[in-house]
Amino acid sequence: MSELVAASACGPAPAPADLAIVGAGPAGLAAAVTAARLGLRVTLLDAGDRPGGQFYRHPAPGLGAARPEALHHGWAAFATREAALRAHESAGRITYLPLHHVWAVVPAEGAGAAGEWILHAVAGHAPEEEAAAVTARAVLIATGAYERQLPFPGWTLPGVVGAGGAQAMLKGGLVLPGKRVVVAGSGPLLLAVAGSLAAAGAAVPAVVEAAAYTAYAGQVPALLRNPGKLVEAAGYGGALARHHVRLLTRHAVTEAHGTDRVEAVTVARLDRDWRPLPGTARRIPCDALAVGHGLVPQLELATGLGCETRRSPDGTVALVLDAEQRTSVPGIWSAGETGGIGGAQLAMIEGELAVHSVAGAPPGARLVRRRARLRAFADAMAAAHRPGEGWTGWLRDDAVVCRCEEVPAGRIREAADDLGARDARTVKLLTRAGMGWCQGRMCGPAVAALAGEEPAPDRRPLSCPVPLRHLAELPPATH
Repeated sequence: MSELVAASACGPAPAPADLAIVGAGPAGLAAAVTAARLGLRVTLLDAGDRPGGQFYRHPAPGLGAARPEALHHGWAAFATREAALRAHESAGRITYLPLHHVWAVVPAEGAGAAGEWILHAVAGHAPEEEAAAVTARAVLIATGAYERQLPFPGWTLPGVVGAGGAQAMLKGGLVLPGKRVVVAGSGPLLLAVAGSLAAAGAAVPAVVEAAAYTAYAGQVPALLRNPGKLVEAAGYGGALARHHVRLLTRHAVTEAHGTDRVEAVTVARLDRDWRPLPGTARRIPCDALAVGHGLVPQLELATGLGCETRRSPDGTVALVLDAEQRTSVPGIWSAGETGGIGGAQLAMIEGELAVHSVAGAPPGARLVRRRARLRAFADAMAAAHRPGEGWTGWLRDDAVVCRCEEVPAGRIREAADDLGARDARTVKLLTRAGMGWCQGRMCGPAVAALAGEEPAPDRRPLSCPVPLRHLAELPPATH
């Protein structure tokens, strides 16, 4: 049983932590070690079994990876903070709780609980998972993001994986999704994924980027303020050149072909609104496709609390945060991708800034300036790769949009055009699109686009599946 649950069952509940951090990725990890250094008592909860999040995913120990750092960018920054986490954990300044998936954050009730929060979590692996609860005076949400997928005919074939998923397979399992892998979608992640796959031995015939890099032309000031990012991009470009990988900009994979597995993809040129241009289609043989159109901030915990949101330059929904990373709900801070997709370096800086705010310790001006220039670069990048409205032009009526419930595009269009659905929720009620295991995380942007709606904040009381017995065991005041 979780140590915290055991303590509350056998004796007095432990004193509330000064700060509970949800997520041990770059933002949460940087926040935890900074908070401990500033004298705060920290509880760090994470759904994974090791710190680092999706970005610093580790190979399983049994695989015997000799140099896991070779698969990562900026490994030294992570290694330094992981070592600090272990040191603070040994000293009792940080309570690190891996395999704790937080499903709700609620205000504490009762004597002496004013301004305190209870974090409910599912701890461990099914079917032995247990209920756990942590109490804290302040909460930092650093839950990261997940991939945005824009469906197309054939995207359910075996061998079609997310771009980030392909990278996770390589980093965490030391395996390739295939021998000949097309990388497609939009966003800077594609270059990193293609370079990693090629360096690991895969043939990458093409990187298919839906946006045009000329979109960066209007963002020159933000680019010049971040020379390190330009050097990084040049490094990715050099890696593609060394491995003879073609870069096709303003192109998209509009269909995947195969029987038992993907065998080829159709690639077409796009107009400015991402509509496929007639007569430009070509086939590229492959046995795997790694595809993704950027990331979507994971906001369920924050929106469940009522935190205010905004529209990001890439069209996704992100949290409204002040200069000190505070959300609109007093006592709740956030850092990293939840405030807008920006990458690991920015996430670490935001984690440190948030903790300075919690501790009432002014951050250095240099840290504030770095956050400003990296956020400006992230916004420029997001705007350049925002999907155009015409992408639904490659989505035939028989193409599956909701994989969990097997709802095709034609049924969603029927709900919108013939039955009067004007938002994703109504489409969901009429078609079951979004009612499956992922609860719309995969198909949500596509369903909203087909319904003619901008993606909306995802408000739900539970941020992950929770066994009914855990809910039944809650005290009456928390039901």
